[in-house]
Order: sequence, then C-alpha cells, then structure tokens
Amino acid sequence: MTSGKSVTRSAPSSVQATTVASSLLTVQTPGRGFTDLTSETAKFINEVQARDGALTLFIRHTSASLTIQENADPSVLVDLSTALSRLAPENAGWTHDTEGPDDMPAHVKTMLTQTSLQVPVLNGKLALGTWQAIYLIEHRARPHRREVVLQFIGSNH
Repeated sequence: MTSGKSVTRSAPSSVQATTVASSLLTVQTPGRGFTDLTSETAKFINEVQARDGALTLFIRHTSASLTIQENADPSVLVDLSTALSRLAPENAGWTHDTEGPDDMPAHVKTMLTQTSLQVPVLNGKLALGTWQAIYLIEHRARPHRREVVLQFIGSNH
C-alpha cells in the first residue's frame, strides 16, 4: 500500500436539466470501416447551445455500431477492423446468411461493440480526451445509409 495520494477528484458541480434536444444524423457509409462522427456531434452540441449535460448517440441498426477510439494513428482503426474480422469471420458456417456472407458476422460485430454511447458535455464542449473520436463502424461490405439519433439532456446557455 502506498502512503501518497494517487487519486484526485474535482469538486462536484450540478446543473438543472432544462433542455432535451434531439436530432437524426444520416450517414452514408462507403462500406466496411470507420466513419468519424465527432465534428457532426460537436456541431449539434453547438447548435443546441448546450452548456452542461450528456449527449447520447444511438444507432438504429443491427449491422453497424458506435465506438469511441483513438483519432491520432489510423493504424489503430485498421487493427480494430482486423480484430473484429478475426472474432466474426465470414467463413464460419453461419446459418443466417439472408443478405450475404457478411450479414451474420456484421450482427456479431455489433453485439461485440455498442449501439449507444454517452458523452459528457462540459462548458459547451464534448468531454472527449485529446486522442478520442466518435466513430460509426460499418460492418457490412457494401455502402449503407445509417441513422444515428443524437440527444442532449442538460442545461443550455
């Protein structure tokens, strides 16, 4: 056990939630891969004049998902795609293949990732870390039109 304090916490702050603002973000994906949604979500936070609260993102699909990941080195996204492909390969003998060999693996990849995210909003800004970005992950090989619901709950300016 160490005697020095290794954890610190700022004083709590509170606001009264006075705003619920929602928007539907439509994304045309190019096919399998990551699409950065960070700037669009930041624009939404700015447009609704958000101050403090929480932004929820929810994708309305079962073969695409959401994640927060590194935005500095593109090889991270390449390696993440490789990892997901290894976890749910197309040639695994899936029963459900109605829409092709990438159909069931896409559902498994969505189950392994997330369909919703919540990001704190502090002083009108997304409270993401320096190297974090919000991504839509397209798990299907061909392009798709995807819908992401954005909803801010909190106080505004």
